[in-house]
Amino acid sequence: MTLTTSARNLRSDPWDDDADDDGQAAFKSLTREQARVLVASSPRRVSPWWVIAVQAAIGVAAALVAWLWGLTGAAEGWFGSALYGAAVVVVPGALMARGMTSPRTSVSPGASAVSVMLWSMVKIGVSIAMLMLAPKLVQPLSWPALLATMVLCMQVYWFALLKRSR
Repeated sequence: MTLTTSARNLRSDPWDDDADDDGQAAFKSLTREQARVLVASSPRRVSPWWVIAVQAAIGVAAALVAWLWGLTGAAEGWFGSALYGAAVVVVPGALMARGMTSPRTSVSPGASAVSVMLWSMVKIGVSIAMLMLAPKLVQPLSWPALLATMVLCMQVYWFALLKRSR
């Protein structure tokens, strides 16, 4: 099978109007002002440690609300359960953030992909282990308080995405 002239002249990117005769896109250097505009228009990076800190703050705030509610006698054990629920989100998240910010994870794209998978599995495993240990560690345990605080802490990820998009 031989290539016809029309097949050889196909561009690598048919949508690119700036391609040269070989089908390669022409390289254009940016001026300092163009580079500044590009950097300013790109989304901001949100530190994983910022996310962990906000999760911890929300978890402590939820635990304090549970403690105040517990003073009325209506919610026994809610303070400890809410605090433990925050820990179930914050501790595994901190482990993953520590692992993902290690210099070894950015050696190559392959190492980064393996690192994401590895630290995600560690995060899930630690979360499951902490939830399984909850009845033994938190006495008296209130599952609604624990789970509600977990949900509140996990919602911080959405706020981090909103902060990044601004």
